Amino acid sequence: MMLDLPTPIRAYFAADNGNDADALARTFVEDAVVVDEGHTYRGRAEIKQWNVESSAKYEYTSEPIAVAKTDDKFIVTSRLVGKFKGSPIDLQYGFELQGDKIASLEIGP
Repeated sequence: MMLDLPTPIRAYFAADNGNDADALARTFVEDAVVVDEGHTYRGRAEIKQWNVESSAKYEYTSEPIAVAKTDDKFIVTSRLVGKFKGSPIDLQYGFELQGDKIASLEIGP
């Protein structure tokens, strides 16, 4: 299913599935924040390192399957399939945008 995702969010998933941590980091503003698995990552360098480590640890692909817009966030439900217990799993990605970049991302069940 093709979802109507904003450009930076579409670019985020393309980079994540392409294992391109540099491209993924460039989808964020310089001082962006990512919260995942109880950890907070600040700035592009930490976000890039988080992506490298997550991709190696879980070896997954992520397919957005639904999107909803709230006042200040895009909530994307994505199905992750990979080498981890419980695969496949649907996760919620809460994106806040700033212009044509991602300002924050929170990932959870």
